[in-house]
Amino acid sequence: MPLDYRRFNGPEDSVSYKRFTKDYLKSYSELYNNLIDEKGRRKDGRALEEARSMCMFFARTDMVSQAKGSAYIELKKTKAVCSVFDPREIPHQNEFSQLGQLFCEVKFAPFSCPNQRRTHAPDADEKALSVALRQALEPTVCRHLFPNYQIDVFVYILENDGSCLAAAINAAGLALANAAVPMYDIITACSVAVIGEKMFVDPTEAEEHLAMMTPEKEGTNHGIITMSMLSELKQVSDFTQIGSMDTDCVTKAIEILEKECENIVPNIQKVLVLNVVQCIEQRKQLEEEAKEREQALNAKMEEWKQLLNSG
Repeated sequence: MPLDYRRFNGPEDSVSYKRFTKDYLKSYSELYNNLIDEKGRRKDGRALEEARSMCMFFARTDMVSQAKGSAYIELKKTKAVCSVFDPREIPHQNEFSQLGQLFCEVKFAPFSCPNQRRTHAPDADEKALSVALRQALEPTVCRHLFPNYQIDVFVYILENDGSCLAAAINAAGLALANAAVPMYDIITACSVAVIGEKMFVDPTEAEEHLAMMTPEKEGTNHGIITMSMLSELKQVSDFTQIGSMDTDCVTKAIEILEKECENIVPNIQKVLVLNVVQCIEQRKQLEEEAKEREQALNAKMEEWKQLLNSG
């Protein structure tokens, strides 16, 4: 594998110092007890059913000037940037395609993950997230309006503190709306980590790590569920489940995720409305500047006419 000489590269067989710390050697029960305090709240002060979109949400559009549409979403320590480019003809396509295609790519920044440094080449996690993002966006976009063309969607995870797939889907939906790509509805997504009988809505990286660990008791529910939804149409565009859960647990998680997806919609709508208002103000300002330049040119023309007539 070629090395990237533009940054410092450690040896490939090195061992992280965190493996020898007390936190790394903690048991499953100790990690579980550290997630919740005596008042039943998480480390960041949220309740189990409280998502970061309600209190720690920030988003804006027009982040990448070269892209047709772009968006930036920040859920406290989870930060993602998405850029959408103009439709282009599908490369290496021999047969005509009635439906347009989406090319999605999710990439982690080298410094994004707290436990390991990401390599320059795409790994298995990034490929899986790219496929999940494409599956979630395909039912949302009106692909029949641009046959034999594809739209490129690139998501860059600047910092990962859990729920990176949900953040990528939310950023991609906002960027597609900013790029004026025809869609059936605004797509929103949310994740939940199941650890035993408790469900952590919009989990952090530590909560996701514990949810993916094998519990001490057999038959205990554990895993991560991510669901993307078209809230106005009441349709689920994608459902991803990792782990082992019974039917009642999955049904309860779906009800929680449906409510959280609906709660994110007003935040996305506020950003879109603010973007439209800013565009209208910029257009008015440009029109005023154009009128001023036109008046200045007319004044110059009158001066030149007077000089010519006098001469």
